Amino acid sequence: MTIASKNDPKPEPPEDLEVKDAQLIFNSVWKELEAQKGRLNLRFPTELILLGGAPGAGKGTNTNFICHVRDITAPPIIVSELLNTPEAQRIKSQGGMVGDREVVALVFRKLLEPEYQNGAILDGFPRTKVQVECLKMLYDSMKALRRELIDNPHLSQMKPPVFHIMVLFVDESESVKRQLARGRQVIAHNEEVARSGIGEMWEERPTDFNEALARNRYRVFKEKTYDALVSLKQLFHFHFINAQADLVVVQENILNELEYQSSLELDPRTFHAIGDIPLASNIIQHARRDLVRRLDEYEHEHSELFHRVVELIESKLVPIVLRHAISGRATVSSEDELLDNPLALQMLIDVFSERGYHAVIDLRRRAIPERIDLKTGEIIVRQQKVYRIAIFFKGSEIRRG
Repeated sequence: MTIASKNDPKPEPPEDLEVKDAQLIFNSVWKELEAQKGRLNLRFPTELILLGGAPGAGKGTNTNFICHVRDITAPPIIVSELLNTPEAQRIKSQGGMVGDREVVALVFRKLLEPEYQNGAILDGFPRTKVQVECLKMLYDSMKALRRELIDNPHLSQMKPPVFHIMVLFVDESESVKRQLARGRQVIAHNEEVARSGIGEMWEERPTDFNEALARNRYRVFKEKTYDALVSLKQLFHFHFINAQADLVVVQENILNELEYQSSLELDPRTFHAIGDIPLASNIIQHARRDLVRRLDEYEHEHSELFHRVVELIESKLVPIVLRHAISGRATVSSEDELLDNPLALQMLIDVFSERGYHAVIDLRRRAIPERIDLKTGEIIVRQQKVYRIAIFFKGSEIRRG
C-alpha cells in the first residue's frame, strides 16, 4: 500500500466536478449581480477581447495598439490589478493563482461598468477550467437575455456578443530572458527614481529576479492559462500571435487578425439586409480576367462597333488626354451619336481601363431654342445631348530645384 506524503501535490479534480463547481460559482455570481443591478441592466460588453500571453510576450506593450485597432476607448481590465488583497499578493508572488470565485465575481462586476459596454480588453482571464466554464455560461446567458428582449426597446443596446481569444506566445527560453531583462530595467529605473526623486517606482516582481521563479511562472502559464484559452478555440474567434518577432511584425499580425469583419460585428438582421450587395474585394478579385474576356468579345462579336469606338478614342480623346499629361485629368465633351449606343459606352470605358486610365461618363441634356412659331408664340427647341467624359490617370511629377 502506498501512503501519500503530505507534501505530494493534490490530484486534479475530475472534469465533471470542475464543471459543477463552475455552475455553482456562476449561478451565485449571476444572482448577486441581478440583485444589485437589475436583470435589464446586465449590460456586458458587446465585444470582449480575452488577451492572454506568456510572461514577457508583450501584452502591456501591445494592449494600446489593440485598443486602437478595435476602437476600444475604455482602459484594459487587468485581472492581476483587480486582485489586490494581501492574500492574493502573496499567492501571485509565488507564481500561484487566486480562487475562482473571487476572480469571477470581480471580473463580471468590472465588465458591467458603463465605460465597457461597447468593448473591453480583458487581460488575464480565464486562467482555469472553472473560469473557462464560467465564461461559456456568461456568453450563453448574454445570448439568452438578448433573445428574451427581442421585442424590447432595450435590444438596440444589446447587440449579439462577440468574444475574441488572443494569445501572444513566446517560448520558454525567450520568456525567461525577457522576464529577467525586465528585472534589470526595474532595478535601474527604481535606483534612478530614488536618486533623483523624479518619477514613480516600478513594481518589483520576485519572478523578474529569479530564474527558477521565472520558469515556474512560464510553466503555470503553459499548463493553466494557455490550455484554458485554447479550450475555447472552437467556441470563440481565436487569434494566435507569434510574439517572438519584431514589434512591427507582431502588430502587423494583430492588425490582420482584428480587422473589421461585418459578418461578425453587425446584428444578423442588419447583415442579412445588406448581404446581397457584393463585396468590393470580390468584385476586384477577377476584374482583370473579366475585362480581358469582354474586350475579346467586343472584337469577335461586335467588331465594327468596337473599331468605331477605338477610332473615336484615338482621334478625339487621346489628343486632349496628351495635353493634360501633367495633371493626370482630362475632361472631354462630345455630341457624337456613336455614344448613344449603350454598348459603345461600355466599350469606351473598358478600353480606357485596359490602357490604365479610369473613365467616367456623364450625360447632360440641354434644350436649345431653334425658332418661334409666330402664330402660337411657342418656342421650338431641340434636345442637345452632351456626353461629358472625365478621364483620370497618374500624372507626371515635376521636381522642383
